[in-house]
Amino acid sequence: MMTKRTLISCTLLLVSFLMHAQGPVRDRIKTLKVAFITERVGLTSEEAQQFWPIYNEHEDTLEEIRRKERAELEGNMARAQDLSNNESERLLDRLLELQFEKQKVDQEFLSKLRTVIPAKKVLLLVKAEEDFKRQMIQEFRKRRGGG
Repeated sequence: MMTKRTLISCTLLLVSFLMHAQGPVRDRIKTLKVAFITERVGLTSEEAQQFWPIYNEHEDTLEEIRRKERAELEGNMARAQDLSNNESERLLDRLLELQFEKQKVDQEFLSKLRTVIPAKKVLLLVKAEEDFKRQMIQEFRKRRGGG
C-alpha cells in the first residue's frame, strides 16, 4: 500500500507530465483531483456512491457561476476606471449577488454532504481541496520558473 507521501509525490509527478501532455488537460486534472480527494477523505465505496453525485453537481453549479462572472463582469471590471457611478453601482451589486450565490451554493453543498458522510470527512474534504489547489499552484509556478 502506498504511503500518503508517495501518493502525493506520484500525483505531483503525474500533474507535471499532464501539464505538457496533449488533450484535455482540465479533464485529466479533474481525474487527479478525484483520486486525491478519495484518498485524503478516505471514502468507503458506499460513501463514494452517494458523495460523488453531490460533489459533481456542486462543481457544475460553481462552474456555471464562474461563467456568469466571466461573461458579466470581466469586461466591465477591466474598464472600471471609466464607468459612471450608476454603472459602477450596478456592477458592484451584480458582483455581490454572484458572491452571495456562491456562498449559498457552498452552504447547501456542505449541508447535503453531512447527510451522506460524517462531519469529519466533510472537513477533510475542505482541507483536501485546499491542499490540491495549493499543489496545483505550486506546480504551475514551478513550470513557469517562478519558484
